[in-house]
Amino acid sequence: MRQRELANASRTPSGATRPSGPRAKKPSSAVVSTKLGNARRVRPVATQVVLDRSSSAVLSASSMRSGGLHPLSNGQANAALRAYEEQTLGSFDRIVPVLKRLSALQHENNFVEQAQRLALAELGHELPQPILETAWTAQLDMRTLFAWCVFEAYEQASLSFFNDDPLAAQSGSSDAESFNAFLLECGFHLLDVTPCADGRLAHAIAYALRLPFSSVRRRSHAGAMFDVENTVDRWVKTEHRRYREGLPNPAHADTRYLKTVVYHFSSKDPCHEGCAAHGSDDTAAAAQGLQRLQDFQQAVENSFCCGASVDLLLIGMDTDTDAIRVHVPGAEGSTNLERWLDARDVYEATRGMRADQARDEIEKQVSSAAAGAPDQGMVKLISRLIENNLSQIDYVRQYHGGSYSDFGHAERFIGVGIGFKEIHLRNLTYFAYMDTVEEGAPDLDVGVKIFKGLNVSRGLPIPVVLRFDYHGAVPGARERAIQHCERVKAAIEARYSELCEQGLLHTLLTVRDRDRHIPAETVSSSITFNTGGGH
Repeated sequence: MRQRELANASRTPSGATRPSGPRAKKPSSAVVSTKLGNARRVRPVATQVVLDRSSSAVLSASSMRSGGLHPLSNGQANAALRAYEEQTLGSFDRIVPVLKRLSALQHENNFVEQAQRLALAELGHELPQPILETAWTAQLDMRTLFAWCVFEAYEQASLSFFNDDPLAAQSGSSDAESFNAFLLECGFHLLDVTPCADGRLAHAIAYALRLPFSSVRRRSHAGAMFDVENTVDRWVKTEHRRYREGLPNPAHADTRYLKTVVYHFSSKDPCHEGCAAHGSDDTAAAAQGLQRLQDFQQAVENSFCCGASVDLLLIGMDTDTDAIRVHVPGAEGSTNLERWLDARDVYEATRGMRADQARDEIEKQVSSAAAGAPDQGMVKLISRLIENNLSQIDYVRQYHGGSYSDFGHAERFIGVGIGFKEIHLRNLTYFAYMDTVEEGAPDLDVGVKIFKGLNVSRGLPIPVVLRFDYHGAVPGARERAIQHCERVKAAIEARYSELCEQGLLHTLLTVRDRDRHIPAETVSSSITFNTGGGH
């Protein structure tokens, strides 16, 4: 991979000055080999966490009750998801404590050696030598060190996700194949979900809804206000593939494209910690989400003949407890904003039942909550989503005391561009999906505002990871993706010039071949070091 070539080519001996250019990887004690056979030195990886969602993974009803869980909860999956969450978020959350310890050591005689030992032990990677070597003449550059470490943690998270499949849900996995078949049984050939870009919904697919990430098309937007034209284009590509390749099923099969919006609200502080894009107004978030869904449906119906249409689904999510509420649509397509089924109510109503009784009751409640006569396929799918969410309600009760302590924003970095298939953890990333900064400015401005409170207020920079995926089978696609990254980086630096000049905003440029199951490739960074000499 180009990422590894850049790292090896730009690595300099200890004590040498590092040249400007792509951010080099520092040597560490572990070597990870990819399926391509290329070796890259990375931090030691903790024991891999892999989910087991086989039927044997679901604990018996009696053991669930003894542990205080709902009879339909998957306790083993909860434990595995918790381990993955702690392992990944921990790599980010150890950064500030380590830097604080370095601050106290920076005037020691053997500071560089102590700093590198500490970084290797706590973070799993070394720190950039030029910054450490100048600590005796000037204050240690904590802003650059912080951004460097965040980018290192992101790269390792991406590497682990694609190489190890910790969620056991990559394309072709048993979970993915099983859900794909189930979705077709319900009458849908694709599930396209738009959550809000808020980092508190970054885990909506893999955790809150417990769906295999490879089986769901996800693209987040501020306020869940997805771009209608772009979504129509993706619908066209989906239907064209059905026509040309018969995937995921033939075009003549009686199935529909299901577009879903996930808006959010806060049960703890509804007036301040709801969706920022909608002024923490739950009613507005739901209404505008539904309107955007209906605009998409109308666009498809107006643009294509032969009864072309899509089905719509509106879901709300409490970012404090991860409980969902589903506005169950009628078979004719109606959605009632004032009527929904709350997973917490379902939880309480079924927690004393056997698993089979609970499933029957869930299906009855879904049917009763519909805005009109329900479609049975939709009832079946929503019942599965509600059942899955019961495990997440228990997850938050088991590991977070019933509701998250960080019920506000606590994201670790901003993700800009198109991609980030590997991000499935709550409050890890604020998403700003865009092709250009001009069109994505509202999303990005919200993210920068959030990070001014999270980081800049503490003197720490805003880490921004740029990402554009490309189709490797298309000639020149990788080079165009890199150019795309560079244009967006330049636009970000122009829009937030004051932050960049003060070292309070740093960028990491990455690309990824979406046709292969491989990690993101780093191509450059705003973090550079001057070379010695006078030329």
